[in-house]
Amino acid sequence: MRLIGVDFTSRPSRRKPVLLAEGRLQGRAVRLDALQRFDTLDAFGAWLAQPGPWVGGFDLPFGLPRELVEHLGWPTVWRDCMRHYAALPRADVRAAFAGFCAARPVGGKFAHRATDGPAGSSPSMKWVNPPVAYMLHAGVPLLLAAGVHLPGLHAGDPERVALEAYPGLLARELLGRRSYKSDERARQTPERLIARKDLLTALEDGRTRLGLQLRLSHAQRDALAQDASGDSLDAVLCLLQAAWGAGRHAVGDGLYGLPAELDRLEGWIVTA
Repeated sequence: MRLIGVDFTSRPSRRKPVLLAEGRLQGRAVRLDALQRFDTLDAFGAWLAQPGPWVGGFDLPFGLPRELVEHLGWPTVWRDCMRHYAALPRADVRAAFAGFCAARPVGGKFAHRATDGPAGSSPSMKWVNPPVAYMLHAGVPLLLAAGVHLPGLHAGDPERVALEAYPGLLARELLGRRSYKSDERARQTPERLIARKDLLTALEDGRTRLGLQLRLSHAQRDALAQDASGDSLDAVLCLLQAAWGAGRHAVGDGLYGLPAELDRLEGWIVTA
């Protein structure tokens, strides 16, 4: 089964591209086949539009908190909400979200999706550190334009299935709060390199609740460990989460492991 994992950025460049890990599910093992880089959103969108089949895990939020959407008076049907959101300039997005936060007490500024608790993820309305609101703004329109299937949210091509993934969820299961990556050169320390190597060893040993083993060549293992930004490793973590979802579908789960009671405006992070 062909699988992909995507470490997404809302403004890709040659220095920080969208990274796509491609692999296969072989029994309970996930073999990494290749890593692809996309320097522009157009290039990534063109790849998504190609025929499948694949199941992919994407490190970007697929929805906004219901509380926020209702407060702003935006459409509460997912596709309509995403179309409205995508049509707004980023400055308007920031102004709307900042206005929402300004009226709320310290410690409760942001609205959260139901999945944020079990996933430990940042609120999808957050526009800084990390700017996941802009990732949603840039990424979901690409998925819609490509016509892919988003279980629980949008019916599309069943041969190209996109699941919201979050690499931090799987990394924390194995490393706790140890940091394994940084985009800042000054923070790319030996301790973070050791953490990446420990994470890779644990993934290859299958020491996660997903029950999957990562299969790498020696060269792939070295390349993943040496990427101090952690972006390529994050793409592989998303690949493993996609593999778990694909495995659930293989035994008859039409939602690829997402809960049946998920909020179909907010979405859900696979494996959370």
